[in-house]
Amino acid sequence: MVFQLPDPATPFGERVARRLHDDPILWLTTVDGKGTPQPNPVWFVWDEPTSTILVYSKAGAKRYEHLQKNARVSLNFDGNSAGGDIIVLTGEAHTSPEDPSADQNPVFVAKYQDFISRSFATAENFAHLYPVALRIHVTGLRGF
Repeated sequence: MVFQLPDPATPFGERVARRLHDDPILWLTTVDGKGTPQPNPVWFVWDEPTSTILVYSKAGAKRYEHLQKNARVSLNFDGNSAGGDIIVLTGEAHTSPEDPSADQNPVFVAKYQDFISRSFATAENFAHLYPVALRIHVTGLRGF
């Protein structure tokens, strides 16, 4: 069954849709071998037709090692510093070799062009450092 976002005509549904499309950072939490949650900020793109989130990772990143043992993850956006605007998603993350490299993904490059230029000079440099595509299949959502 494909996950469905809340109705965008509702205030919560509108916030979820907007943040999935516009926010630059999402916190991806994996679980290490000792059961300890390991949150990390990531760049991402929301793929609405498949209800998935695409993240590019370093091949040697600990998150990749954690996902080999436990694919279940949570994702959250920063709150509004007053305890509100909370959005938490849950799902399963898997490597996605069928996805293009980051520099060949026009949606990703368009969203992060300024960040890429400042930190990596080119999309090719970013793709070289972050070659592993992770596709996260969203299964749940909560927030307020």
